[in-house]
Parts: sequence; C-alpha cells; structure tokens
Amino acid sequence: MTTAPVADQHRLLEVQALDTRAQQLDHARRTHPLRAKVAEISERLDEAERAAAAARTVVGDTRRELTKAEADVEQVRSRAERDQARMQSGGSAKDVQALAGEVESLARRAEALEEIELEVMERLEAAEATLAAATESQDRLTAELASAERELASAVDVLDTEATQVAAERQQKAAGLDAGLMALYDRLRGQLGGLAVAALRGRTCEGCRLELNPSDVAHLTAAPPEQVVRCEECGRILIRGSAR
Repeated sequence: MTTAPVADQHRLLEVQALDTRAQQLDHARRTHPLRAKVAEISERLDEAERAAAAARTVVGDTRRELTKAEADVEQVRSRAERDQARMQSGGSAKDVQALAGEVESLARRAEALEEIELEVMERLEAAEATLAAATESQDRLTAELASAERELASAVDVLDTEATQVAAERQQKAAGLDAGLMALYDRLRGQLGGLAVAALRGRTCEGCRLELNPSDVAHLTAAPPEQVVRCEECGRILIRGSAR
C-alpha cells in the first residue's frame, strides 16, 4: 500500500496538469497545420521543378534541332549561290542548262527546308513559353515555401518557449515529492496514456469521467488521508478533497 503526504498528493495534480500541457504542446508542435501547408507547397514545388526540367530539355532539344535546320538551309543556299555564280561566269550551253536545273532543284529544296525551319522555330517559341511559365511557377512556389517555413518556425518557436516554461515549472512542482508516489505516478502515466492522477469530485473520477458506486466511494473516503487511493474503474490515482 502506497502512502504519501496529503500535500504531496495534491501537488501531484499540479504536476499532472503540467505534464498534460507538455503533451499538448508536443502534439501541437508535431501536428501544426502549417506542417501540412509546408508539405503541400513542397510537393507542388517538386512537381514544378520536374515540369521546368522537362521544359528545359525540350527547349534544348528544339534549339539543337533549329540549329541543324538553319545549317541545312544555309548549306542549300550556299550551294545554290555557287551554282548561280558558275552560271553567270559562262560555259557551255549544256553546263549552263545542268546548273539551271540544279539551281531550280535547290530552290525547291531550300523552300522545303525553310518550312521545316519555320515549324521548328514555332515549336521552340512554344517550348520557351512553357519553360517560362514553369520557371515562374517554380519561383513563386519557392517563395511560398520559404514564407510558409518561416511561419512554421515562428509558430514552433512560440510552442517551444512555452514548453520550456512548462518543463521548468514542472521540475519545480515535482521537486521534493514523495519518491514512492512519483514512481507510481510515472509508471501509471506510461500505462494510461499520460494521465495518471485525477481528482475525485463527489462520486466521479475526473480521469475516466465515470461515476463510482457508493460503496467504492465510501471505501475511498474512509481510507486514511495519507493513503494513495486508486479509481476502481480506470486505476488512476485519485486525489480526494481537491479544490482544483
């Protein structure tokens, strides 16, 4: 049978209140709504970064394609210019006729290549617009994430400050309490989800909120004040006659 000074038993309720508040603060820190906001923005940012990377790849590939198309057009034009110059320099009628045919063929080829070049230029323009939009989205989300992270850090700092204050007050309240009482309290906290002690209000245990039967209440109230009593329903330490 555990016994402890009545004052220690009543002070244990204050320790419990502080431990409960510490649990609440820890839960609030771990589940703060801003954490979900940060995670959601971070996920969107990852998607935007992937989209921007894909867009950069398309732009790079299309630019290389345009460079090749421009080179193909330039090659055909240069050859046509050389053939035109040869035609103007004179020669046999047969050579001139052959060169004229080639120049005409090169003109058709240049026209076809220019159409390809134009089509590639249009695709490049569209790809660059897509990249610009993806980059803008990435930059915006980066700024949003930084802002949300600052908000979260500020909110956590407030909780941490209170948690530090609660821990210091708890240490002060628990100092000098009966060792056997504290050992029982710590063991029950681990078994009962953190709530190990509660006040008895009339016939009601404020831990489990159940009303005890009259015979149990009579047994509890008849026990010596120094005796540490437990709730018959939930097993928590009951503090009798508490003004809390």
